[in-house]
Amino acid sequence: MTYTVTVIPGDGIGAEVIPAAVSVLEAHDLPLAFRYAEAGFGTFERSGEALPAETIAACAASDAVLFGATSSPVTRVPGYRSPILALRRQFDLYANLRPAAGAGIDLLVVRENTEGLYSGRERLADGGATAIAERVITARASERIARVACEQARRRRGRLTVVHKANVLKETCGLFRRVALDVAAGYPDVAVDELLVDAAAMWLARDPGRFDVIVTTNLFGDILSDLAAGMTGGLGLAASANVGDGRPVLFEPVHGSAPDIAGHGTADPRAAILSAALLLDHLGYAGQGERVRRAAYATPHSGDTRATAQAIMTQLQIGS
Repeated sequence: MTYTVTVIPGDGIGAEVIPAAVSVLEAHDLPLAFRYAEAGFGTFERSGEALPAETIAACAASDAVLFGATSSPVTRVPGYRSPILALRRQFDLYANLRPAAGAGIDLLVVRENTEGLYSGRERLADGGATAIAERVITARASERIARVACEQARRRRGRLTVVHKANVLKETCGLFRRVALDVAAGYPDVAVDELLVDAAAMWLARDPGRFDVIVTTNLFGDILSDLAAGMTGGLGLAASANVGDGRPVLFEPVHGSAPDIAGHGTADPRAAILSAALLLDHLGYAGQGERVRRAAYATPHSGDTRATAQAIMTQLQIGS
């Protein structure tokens, strides 16, 4: 069986690090068929669409998507919508899996990926003097992300921490907390505790070894997973998977498009390569995925994108 992988380099350094990740995948001589598609702010500027219909169709016909980076302006641009957020919603990729390993840390943040403060419900009032954002939490989304987290904990070391702020956000976080703990009660082999998000951040900095799997809402997961990444080498080593109940599954390095270094050939490709390792795991090549992870973690970034990728491939050849 041949697996189809849609490759979307996107903006900025995505065009540099994603080819490096593809080269590592190609070096394994596996039945993978790559097809390339466009998305991002550059695509929007050229065509008026950040996520063309043909890209959506290519992703829909794929087993996996390897996405690079997208530039998202901090101010509103009429007609522009983040393609990565659009892909998550298009394919209901509701679980964002963010592993962090190294420096005595081995944990997984399971982040709800479709709602919360990232629901896109913002508006101005009082003639623009007041900005309002709505935080949407549903029982359905809370239940399914909690179930993913419990399954992940069962595969790992059997510990789950539910992170929330229900002491203040009594309705939204209160709902998430109740549903997550109810789901976890159905997993007697998983040890469960809970932390307020500020306490979780403190303990993550102070004693990260206490964590195995963290499950939380969208914004909290975004912040905590970046904190974990910073403690294990930075965003240059931060990979992620965006998972739903079907296909495709989308894999992406967590870093942005880094326009300040784009085009210089100096971007660290290891996060993209580690995302490719997650892709291998998903397609059933866990042994190859683990080898890629070990090689990526064992290889320091030389300051040259291609040289670092080549050093990782050399490590893979030595270990074969």
